[in-house]
Amino acid sequence: MGMSAPQTEWTAEMARALPDDGNRYEVLDGELFVSPSPSWKHQAVLQRLFLLIHPYVEAHSLGWTMLSPADIEFSQRRRLQPDLFVVPDTGSGEPKSWRDVTRLLLAVEALSPSTTRADRLKKRPIYQSEGVPQYWIIDIDSRLVERWQPGDERPEVIADVLEWRPKPEIASLLINLEEVFGPQAE
Repeated sequence: MGMSAPQTEWTAEMARALPDDGNRYEVLDGELFVSPSPSWKHQAVLQRLFLLIHPYVEAHSLGWTMLSPADIEFSQRRRLQPDLFVVPDTGSGEPKSWRDVTRLLLAVEALSPSTTRADRLKKRPIYQSEGVPQYWIIDIDSRLVERWQPGDERPEVIADVLEWRPKPEIASLLINLEEVFGPQAE
């Protein structure tokens, strides 16, 4: 995330009141983070990943696969915009608003120069402490994924095939990362 705002304790309500100016505003444990629009490459990788995850989520009635912008508010001190995420189906039907989303089955962030610090050092511990079963950090330049689970102190680093199995009774989704990252630049 590009910069941290100088105020000491931000809330989700304060962030919602900020202007709709094309920036993304997140509150990470009371700290406001502002980031510009993502790059084309960033969005292309996320789109390819979405197109692989979405049919699997639908086929197994797991919930809803979404892309940011979004407002996932775990508390007044925690308002995040994961790049890609899965909202679990809790049996109450499709959420009517972002305020109805209080849990995630999967959160994904794709690194960019302005977001690396926040994605790794701020968001990761939040997703872990909120019990998000899997948090993936997509390193586009290195063409790998860091997979974090709630109790992990170190990530599992995956460079070829990413396996996701959100429920033991269903088959795993196997994601070929070469397909996600696209052709390598020469």
